Amino acid sequence: MTELKVKLLNYTPNGEETIAQAGKLCYSRVGVDEIGEKQDEESIARYVKMLSDMGHLSPIEHVSFTFAVEGVSRVLTHQLVRHRLASYSQQSQRYVKLDQFDYIIPPEIEKDKSAKEIYVNHMITCQKVYDDLVEILEKKHYEDFIKEGMDEKKAKRSASKKAIEDARYTFPNACETKIVFTMNARTLLHFFNVRSCLRAQWEIREMSDQMLKLVKDIYPNLFSNAGPSCISGPCPEGKMTCGKIKEVREKFAKM
Repeated sequence: MTELKVKLLNYTPNGEETIAQAGKLCYSRVGVDEIGEKQDEESIARYVKMLSDMGHLSPIEHVSFTFAVEGVSRVLTHQLVRHRLASYSQQSQRYVKLDQFDYIIPPEIEKDKSAKEIYVNHMITCQKVYDDLVEILEKKHYEDFIKEGMDEKKAKRSASKKAIEDARYTFPNACETKIVFTMNARTLLHFFNVRSCLRAQWEIREMSDQMLKLVKDIYPNLFSNAGPSCISGPCPEGKMTCGKIKEVREKFAKM
């Protein structure tokens, strides 16, 4: 079992200034140098907020953020990669041998003693099946590679890689993974709209909230209205609304 950890690896420096210059350029006869000379901290903050309120979001695409996330399940990353306007680098089960895989326990299972016991025993079984398959397949592949004339050192290395490539199919969605991803600010705002919503799955919602805190500390004006859609307008979920719009708005106002 492991804990969700989000780290902001990198981001565009002077991001709000860049957004203001890009946005003003669209309506200016002068170039970015002259635009930059007329900008100060207050005017930048005011302009960035105005863009956000107007929904003129293309200028904010010039700013991007790179996150490193650990202690999450493959359930989460399967949802994450649906956000297509982003770049992803995920730990490979094909090249990384998991001698003891970590796993995520859902809170509702964690709270129930009987459910947790069944769950943990299944994780133990998955690891044993993986280990047994790796052992069987490594031996088979090694013998095949030796027969083909491969030297022992290379045969052993190649057999191990080929064995874990197939044995990984036994791992559950609960298996812990690590991922690095980059999103521009516009994509990130959309991500917060849908993934910080109370109707989002609990694990990705927790990650989304941690991400939001990190970027809001750096660019408070850019992310002043960031969060689920209902904090700045009506709930888009219709009959499936959580019915807690007041509590949600209070939570993100304090974030």
